[in-house]
Amino acid sequence: MLPREEASRELAREVLGRIAACAAEGRRCVLGLATGATPRALYAELVRGARGLDLGQVVTVNLDEYLGLAPDDPRSFRSEMRAVLHGPLGIPPERAWFPPSDGEGAALAERCAEFEARLAELGGIDLQVLGIGRNGHLAFNEPGAPLDGRTREVLLHEVTRADAAAAFGGLERVPRRAVTLGLGTILEARALRVMAFGASKREVVARALAGPLDTAVPASALRLHGDCRLWLDASCAPHP
Repeated sequence: MLPREEASRELAREVLGRIAACAAEGRRCVLGLATGATPRALYAELVRGARGLDLGQVVTVNLDEYLGLAPDDPRSFRSEMRAVLHGPLGIPPERAWFPPSDGEGAALAERCAEFEARLAELGGIDLQVLGIGRNGHLAFNEPGAPLDGRTREVLLHEVTRADAAAAFGGLERVPRRAVTLGLGTILEARALRVMAFGASKREVVARALAGPLDTAVPASALRLHGDCRLWLDASCAPHP
């Protein structure tokens, strides 16, 4: 158990070390990234620690994006990541990937399949940063999401929308649909690094770690991965 700030520094050191090792070997480093309040301290640490580091082979892949928001909409995850990480690190848009965020029906499904194919061509994700939602979601894989799911359009759970209401100026303004990497895609990352802080996450973290492996708690799928580490603070960690 570590406070958020210390956990963020520790994970940042691991991420920066992986980037440096890949650069020394002359190979690409693919980082899977989450958005929201949980990883912001981590991203601040990455910006501080990356000075002088060769980032030319870094590609980032974000987990999800709301449907229907323009890329420059300040409420979009693209805008958030550009402000807190991609801009400060100088990572250009062609190396900052997001799942498709417009279209509908068969056309959107085709674009999602193309995104999966591009990710496979990239060689997959080296290290995936994750948070856990209050309802147990990973990315926008809400309760009931299939364990082998791929990038796809999803309907957002009301708990997820409620948690985003402040950023949108009210629940009625929060999009109802999004696109997310699936649990199957996430579990193919070579390493998973999960952060969860605060008492509001304690119950769902306990269910994810010790309850049934159940699609009702998508985060329980973390137990299927061979290289998964969690950072929890004292208020979030389950009671012994």
